[in-house]
Amino acid sequence: MKRILTGIQSSGRPHLGNIMGAILPAIQLSQNKDHECFFFIADLHSLTTIKDGSIRKENIIATAAAWLSFNFDTNTNFFYRQSHVSEVCELMWYLNCFMPYQRLQLAHSFKDKSSKLSDINNGLFSYPVLMAADILLYDANAVPVGKDQQQHLEITRRIATTFNHQYGEVLVVPDAMINEKVMVIPGTDGNKMSKSYGNTIDIFAPEKQLKKQINSIITDSTPLEDPKNAENDITFQLYSTIASSEDTTLLKEKYLGGNYGYGHAKKELLGLILEKFSEPRKRFDHYSSNPNELEIELKKGEEKARIEASKVLKRVRTVLGFE
Repeated sequence: MKRILTGIQSSGRPHLGNIMGAILPAIQLSQNKDHECFFFIADLHSLTTIKDGSIRKENIIATAAAWLSFNFDTNTNFFYRQSHVSEVCELMWYLNCFMPYQRLQLAHSFKDKSSKLSDINNGLFSYPVLMAADILLYDANAVPVGKDQQQHLEITRRIATTFNHQYGEVLVVPDAMINEKVMVIPGTDGNKMSKSYGNTIDIFAPEKQLKKQINSIITDSTPLEDPKNAENDITFQLYSTIASSEDTTLLKEKYLGGNYGYGHAKKELLGLILEKFSEPRKRFDHYSSNPNELEIELKKGEEKARIEASKVLKRVRTVLGFE
């Protein structure tokens, strides 16, 4: 059975881009009987930027609620908070001692912000080593990554290979799972949907708020009566990522037929989201209102994860002379 591991950012409420680009594809992977999936909420990673504990707790609840609202099976897989399996921090220290300083300086997570060193904390600098510990602690065989994270996985592979070269086959060297078809979901302004851009659509928001977000989608000034280029319209692009091919074709015909405004299209997008995500929205509200149920699910996953983590950590401690 192949072990697949992925970290889940907890920087806020998951939006439509997160759901279509990460959550649903990951849950689909977990439904393969030949896969054993470890999905963790990367709350330790969030500390590099989020210092407010109350915000972090809110984000963890929202993140966990979103994943469970899409029926991720926590019985056959693993779902846990990174911070609640403290073995990852111990392994990180060991791996730090095998990671050259100069190599970390080349990591994108550091390099992209190195022009202003005063804003960089050591957590951000050593981010790739914590990521390596996240992966190696569970003998993961494969890690789904986007192209922007591929470098960090290569760092993980390098650390594991270096360690094994000195101590034998102690750590599993993971492979990257790169899906070239990963969807890039546009935000309301046409850029990639991102919390940092403030251009997101929150499918779990109350209907009135969701409608306001959709109505803020930027459009061109083509008159109502004129045909419109559906492919270039953000509302149509969002609709097509969610709808069936048949419904997408029907909407495109309306664009081309004229006498169909962008307001009409936005109304259809709102209706589609409310219909397609009706049950997940209900489950999200339930879990958000009952965080004790989330806590039970997370603790169950953390107990299972700790058993697996302790096996790897024992192997590492033994060859390093700490056992």
